[in-house]
Amino acid sequence: MLDKSFDPAAVEARLYKGWEDSGAFAANPASPARPFTIMIPPPNVTGSLHIGHALTMSVQDMLTRFRRMQGRDALWQPGTDHAGIATQMVVERLLGSQGLDRRTMGRDAFLQHVWEWKGQSGGTITRQLRRLGASLDWPRERFTMDEGLSKAVREVFVTLYRQGLLYRDRRLVNWDPVFQTAISDLEVESREVKGSLWYLKYPVEGQPGRFLTVATTRPETMLGDTAIAVHPTDERFADLVGKNVILPLTGRRVPVVADEYSDPEKGTGAVKITPAHDFNDFEVGKRHRLAMLSVLDADAKVTVAEIGAALTADGGDPDFVRGLDGMDRFAARKAIVAKLEELGFLEKIEPHTHQVPHGDRSGVPIEPRLTMQWYVDAKTLAQPAIKAVETGQTTFVPRQWENTFFAWMRDIQPWCVSRQLWWGHQIPAWYAPDGEVFVAKTEEEAQALAREKFGRDVTLVRDEDVLDTWFSSALWPFSTLGWPDKTAELDKYYPGDVLVTGFDIIFFWVARMMMMGIHFMGEVPFKHVYIHGLVRDEKGQKMSKSKGNVMDPLELIDAFGADALRFTIASLTGPGRDVKLGRKRVEDFRSFGTKIWNAARFLEMNGIAADKGFDPATATLPLSRWILDGANRAVAEATAALEAYRFDEYANACYRFAWGSFCDWFLEFAKPVFNGTDEAAKAEVKGAAQHVFGTLLKMLHPAMPYITEELWHLFGYGPECTLIRESWPGAADVRDAEAAREELDWVVSFIGEVRAVRSEMNVPPSVTVPLLLSGASGTTLARADRWIDVIRRMARATEVTALDGAAPKGVAQVVVGEATVMLPLADVIDLAAERARLAKARAAAESEAKKIAGKLANADFVARAKEEVVEENRDRLAAAQAEMARLDAAMARIAG
Repeated sequence: MLDKSFDPAAVEARLYKGWEDSGAFAANPASPARPFTIMIPPPNVTGSLHIGHALTMSVQDMLTRFRRMQGRDALWQPGTDHAGIATQMVVERLLGSQGLDRRTMGRDAFLQHVWEWKGQSGGTITRQLRRLGASLDWPRERFTMDEGLSKAVREVFVTLYRQGLLYRDRRLVNWDPVFQTAISDLEVESREVKGSLWYLKYPVEGQPGRFLTVATTRPETMLGDTAIAVHPTDERFADLVGKNVILPLTGRRVPVVADEYSDPEKGTGAVKITPAHDFNDFEVGKRHRLAMLSVLDADAKVTVAEIGAALTADGGDPDFVRGLDGMDRFAARKAIVAKLEELGFLEKIEPHTHQVPHGDRSGVPIEPRLTMQWYVDAKTLAQPAIKAVETGQTTFVPRQWENTFFAWMRDIQPWCVSRQLWWGHQIPAWYAPDGEVFVAKTEEEAQALAREKFGRDVTLVRDEDVLDTWFSSALWPFSTLGWPDKTAELDKYYPGDVLVTGFDIIFFWVARMMMMGIHFMGEVPFKHVYIHGLVRDEKGQKMSKSKGNVMDPLELIDAFGADALRFTIASLTGPGRDVKLGRKRVEDFRSFGTKIWNAARFLEMNGIAADKGFDPATATLPLSRWILDGANRAVAEATAALEAYRFDEYANACYRFAWGSFCDWFLEFAKPVFNGTDEAAKAEVKGAAQHVFGTLLKMLHPAMPYITEELWHLFGYGPECTLIRESWPGAADVRDAEAAREELDWVVSFIGEVRAVRSEMNVPPSVTVPLLLSGASGTTLARADRWIDVIRRMARATEVTALDGAAPKGVAQVVVGEATVMLPLADVIDLAAERARLAKARAAAESEAKKIAGKLANADFVARAKEEVVEENRDRLAAAQAEMARLDAAMARIAG
């Protein structure tokens, strides 16, 4: 006997262990089955499960379970990323709490501590993924620093270097002064800062009393200015192009150059160019062959090493500038501004709110810094990837993300792959005493190359830098399968079928996997890229700790079960749409699970159990054929939705059929049969019920694996933990399905419309009324007669009769098919009061709609308000308009 309710906490761990122990998640390279490959976006080894992970992993698990049930040899490849900077930060902080410092202990000892930490704490997120029900092939779990992936990294680095696609260069990078390393754009977050705009006056050489004024948010970098740029068409400065201005404080002469980077409409129209400290200025500097002088060191402190020789007392103040050496950038800013004001070179200061890039982990403003780094020629590698998307070898879902892909890839810059960290793949490059570099897979190979070059053994020193984490992640689709070795896995599971990820890493990960996959494997790493939105709160606001609206998926699982969270995610995950997730939604979908459980209890109490001998083709009763046909259509909808990555449509198809067709209608229609004396009819409807319920469990399994697996076993469809291996349901053979569909759909519509009228008119449930049919055909009257018992019970009707003569006064009416159904309510409710109530509600809805429409018509509001606020108002307007339409229909139903 089924328990009164489903307790997720009591079954989830047991079922998951059963699946895992039985090998239900395992791919089999020797299997002749067609493969289905999906690669996990490897979460950081430092991470714990957040709501974004829950979205990504739930979607991947739904696809994997679906394809597995379709008979595919499914490989969902698990693994974690070593997360260079994040992991180093965690371990350094841990060591700091023990009074230890990595620089004091040295590299080898520090790395030993990192590996120890990884062994103890690095499995947190993989354990949490199990809580979610993620059916990854765990024995195949990889780590981006394991020996196999390290071998692949060395192979790729050396190959690209020898092909001329990887090289060293001195360029600007995002520099984090706290972590003392270059960081990727993804590790930089722009924060709105209330700062100032300083207008600095640069004297024009040879023209006493004339100044060229520039506006800047970073006065400290003026020490490294090597030009002033003006627009070629700006007549205000035409006579100055080619002349020099004197750089205040340093006395250095710098040229005025004509460059389209300068915007005549912005600031003063003249822009200071500091190539070593601004990405745009760097490009201007290259175009005009300007000197690139660094005036901030690795700690973001002023350094005068590169400008000291050019300091002059003629127009400058060398002593003041030298006094800045070693000063923090922000302290130097204050000192420089004060000195410029003292000397009369500060025209004005304006308050200025602007976006300032910060290190996402250090929390400090990053500095563009000119350093020697290793780079990949991304422009060359990008071309085949661009072509692959253009020709449809890889398609994005939704398609509009291809535009984002193209925008990044067609304007791609060299990819900086070196990081000044200790944790990561140490760059396989060794330097001779004269600076000559030898790139090789091992130190022995490097020594051999050096011996060949110099004719003798020389001392080699290995590059201390490590590779960007994204470098090893870019190899994930083939390195995890054993490349560069030839393996059965590589042969079968590459290329993959689909990648599921967020839009924020299309460039950082998706594009780079495509570049590396095509270059080293000869074909794209995946055929589809499904891009999901962000998880926001129920109001559409981005989740953040400061707002207090962050939801913990593990807490939601504890409260409502994994199935409820997963099904909620499925129901909200539509193409190109952010997921608005609230606790109430998860709670509501727990009720859906309860509905399924209660349906099973109802079936059990009516003596219904699994019956593999039931043949749907033998069903003759309209009710049996209707629900069997409904199941066929629901399966077709669910299948098409999953094939198209429409998880919301899949969830809705399951929900509509399970809650509506099966529970609310079929089981209610079946009650008289179950309680009747016609044994043949009873047996057939019971057979149909258990068959359809089994189909429903299969259909729901990808989204709600736990409750479906538990019911599959308890209801007798198969042993414990075997639903996961069952075949995805196909269409049952149903005799004359169309006729059954027409009849029962009419009954459902008839009862539903009558119920709606009663609800709108506030008719008490205890009150029964006759139903009058006007214009009804013989077929309709016959149907009403056949289903009169169900109609009486479910529509709260005394009888259904054809209208003879004129309609009585005081009826509410609704059209069903060709007939008008009338409910005589004059003696039941106060119709005048109902009209007044409906009119008042309609006026309130209209007032609300006008107020919101007025707000949305205000262009200033739409432009200034946050995106989620505008979207919330659009949703409210649509809801108000829908309510107006509903109330209009309700008022129209009251006759006379």
